[in-house]
Amino acid sequence: VQLQASGGGQVQTGGSLRLSCAASGSIVSINGMGWYRQAPGKQRELVADITRGGSTNYVDSVKGRFTISRDNARNTVYLQMNSLNHEDTAVYYCNADVRTRSWSFVYANYWGQGTQVTVSS
Repeated sequence: VQLQASGGGQVQTGGSLRLSCAASGSIVSINGMGWYRQAPGKQRELVADITRGGSTNYVDSVKGRFTISRDNARNTVYLQMNSLNHEDTAVYYCNADVRTRSWSFVYANYWGQGTQVTVSS
């Protein structure tokens, strides 16, 4: 299973970016999907996650500015980021719990490769 993240880049304060992460490979189903970020010198933190049914959860610092969504048919999760500020600068990683065997209900956790988001003033 591979998670391919895209959509990062450099944007000015107040701007917007949309991240995408597509899962591919031997996939039976995907449970939770999410976005994490890691800024220089800081620990990786959960930004937002979403269940297969669409229930969402956000870290307080992005509430009202970021929106996570997913397309189950495309095995893809998105993160719409608006009103970006310098504190949002980080490498963003997607994450997913994936079931890969039809005869097993075990879900394994996978990470994408990370995409850089830089917010400049």
